Amino acid sequence: MNVTILGGGHGCYAAAIDMAERGHATRLWRRDGAALVTLQAIGSLTIKDYRGTRKVAVSGGEGGLQLVPNLKQALEGARLIVIPLPSTSHEALAKEVAPLLVDGQVVFLPPGTLGSLVFAKAMQACGNTAQVAFAETGTLPYLVRKHGASDVVISAYATRLPTGVLPTRLAGHAFAVLRQAYPSVEPIEDALSAALMNAGPIIHPPLILMNAGPLEHFDSWDIHNEGTQPSIRRVTNALDGERMAVREALGYQAPHFPLADHYNGEEGEEWMYGRGAHGKLTDSGDWREKIDLGTHRYMLEDTRLGLSLLVSIARWAAVPTPVAEGLLALATAATGRDLYAEGRTLEQLGIAGLSRAQMQRLLSDGLLTAYCNGENAAGR
Repeated sequence: MNVTILGGGHGCYAAAIDMAERGHATRLWRRDGAALVTLQAIGSLTIKDYRGTRKVAVSGGEGGLQLVPNLKQALEGARLIVIPLPSTSHEALAKEVAPLLVDGQVVFLPPGTLGSLVFAKAMQACGNTAQVAFAETGTLPYLVRKHGASDVVISAYATRLPTGVLPTRLAGHAFAVLRQAYPSVEPIEDALSAALMNAGPIIHPPLILMNAGPLEHFDSWDIHNEGTQPSIRRVTNALDGERMAVREALGYQAPHFPLADHYNGEEGEEWMYGRGAHGKLTDSGDWREKIDLGTHRYMLEDTRLGLSLLVSIARWAAVPTPVAEGLLALATAATGRDLYAEGRTLEQLGIAGLSRAQMQRLLSDGLLTAYCNGENAAGR
C-alpha cells in the first residue's frame, strides 16, 4: 500500500519507520526541506526498540522509505496519509493539503483533537468535493523520542487505538485501509467520540501545572517519573472522570479507556499502549526534559487546544467539569493568555449552536455547509 507520512516530529519518524518495515511503499514529507537533505545525506534512520537496534534506509527515489520534498508529489497516489503532528499544526497544514486530496484517500490524525473537522472544513473552503475519510484516535501509535537528525527510540507501540471516522458513512472503507497499516485500530462511534478519547489533555495539564515549580527551577524534570505523585494522580483521575462523564452524556459506549489503566501496570484492562507502558516510559529516561510553560506543546496543544475542546463540549452537553475548567483557568493565569478564547472549541469550529441531532448528522454525512458556522443551527 502507498502510505505518506507528513511531518518531521517524533511520531512522524516513528510512523515512517514502522510503515516501511511493514512493507508499505512509504513517503516522508516535512516542511523543513533542509532537514530532509540532511537525512538524505545520512542515508538511513536508526531505530531502537524492543527488537533491538537497526537501520532503515532512506532514498530520494522510488521504493522503501522515500524522502519527498514536494507536498503534491508526496500525496499523489497515496492511499493512506498519516499526520502524527501536534494539533497546533492542523489549521495551516490543512489549507495546503485540502486542494490536493482525491477520492478514496484516508487521512489519519493520531491523535486528532477533532482535527478531522478542521481538515474537512479546509476541503470545503477550497471547493474540493472528493470523497475523503478523516480518522482520528486517542494517542500517537508510539511512545517515541528522536535523538538527533536520524536516531529514533520507540519505548512502546500502541496495542489498542480507539478510532473514529468523519464522515461515518465512509468508516467501512477507512477501516479497511487503516487496518493494513495499524492492525491495532478499534472502531468507535465517530470523530467526536475519538476526540473525547484523546489522552494528552488528561495526562499533561495536571502534570505541568502541578509541577510548575520544579519545571521552572530545574534544568530538566521528568513529569512522568518524580513528577507523578499521588495527589497529582488524584487530580488526573478526577479530570478523566469528567471526560468519561461527557462521553456518557453524549451516549458514547464503553470502553472509555480510563487513564487509570495506563498507570496500573499489569493489572486492570489493557490501555492504549498495553500493560506496563508507564513503566517503560519512565525507565527510558527520554521524558526528562526542559519544559517551558509558555511554549511547550503540553501547554499550547494539550491545554490550549485539547482542554478547551473538552470544556466546550462539556458546556454544550450541559455536563459540569470543574476540574477541567479550573486547570484551564490556572493555565490562563500562568501564561497570561486566554487559552479558552485561543482554543479549539465548538465555538471556534462554528458548531456550538448545533442541536444534538444536527451534530449527529454532521458527523455521519459530513455535509459541513449545512451545519458549520451557525447555518441552520436551531439550538439544542
